[in-house]
Amino acid sequence: MKKFRKYRMEMVMACLLLVSFYLLSRQAAVVSVQMNFPKLILIDPGHGEDDPGMIGVDGLEEKGINLAISLLLKSELETRGYSVAMTRETDKGLYDASANNKKAQDMQRRIAMIGEKSPVLSVSIHQNSYQQDASVHGPQVFYYESSVEGKKLAEAVQSSLNEKLEIDRPREIKGNTSYYLLKRSPGTLVIVECGFLTNPEEARKLQTELYQQRVAAAVADGIDTYLHVDNRKSYS
Repeated sequence: MKKFRKYRMEMVMACLLLVSFYLLSRQAAVVSVQMNFPKLILIDPGHGEDDPGMIGVDGLEEKGINLAISLLLKSELETRGYSVAMTRETDKGLYDASANNKKAQDMQRRIAMIGEKSPVLSVSIHQNSYQQDASVHGPQVFYYESSVEGKKLAEAVQSSLNEKLEIDRPREIKGNTSYYLLKRSPGTLVIVECGFLTNPEEARKLQTELYQQRVAAAVADGIDTYLHVDNRKSYS
């Protein structure tokens, strides 16, 4: 009887060890997949369709430049190994044609997409405007004022833009508590104002693919810095 009890106890212990080993193996596999799965970044080209955004020199509309830079940023990030989600990839708003308040629905759906995709970070691409003084220029990054991670991301992207675009009068990041995307985003998000459409020289550059690519690469470099990823060897 004692031998039988001992044998049964050994069998139970062996089974428990096998179960523990199986569970630990599964957990390790999940962690391995998570570590190797590309980080998801969400890009939000501001405005679109009926909403042109800022209007600059000679009636230049913001929405098209936002989309062009965003698509180049998507390509740049994917080349660097990231996974990318876009709120829009054409001149299409995120609202129903029958919506009473298209702007509100558009913004709500952008936030809903961020919540659904759960990206490691989000970047909303925009252009600036200052009608009172056409000489004002340069990129500027906005973050939600109380977001520690948002501020870190903003600092990394702003520094990269100032350096890579060789801005003569570098602007600084700015905390904000009123912009809808910054207030409502469930994760880390920054708004990148790439330049001023009311500045003739900057507006001209922002319409060229070469400068748009430089902006996209600078934003990607800032994201690399924030995520502590080194892509310099591939892009030297």
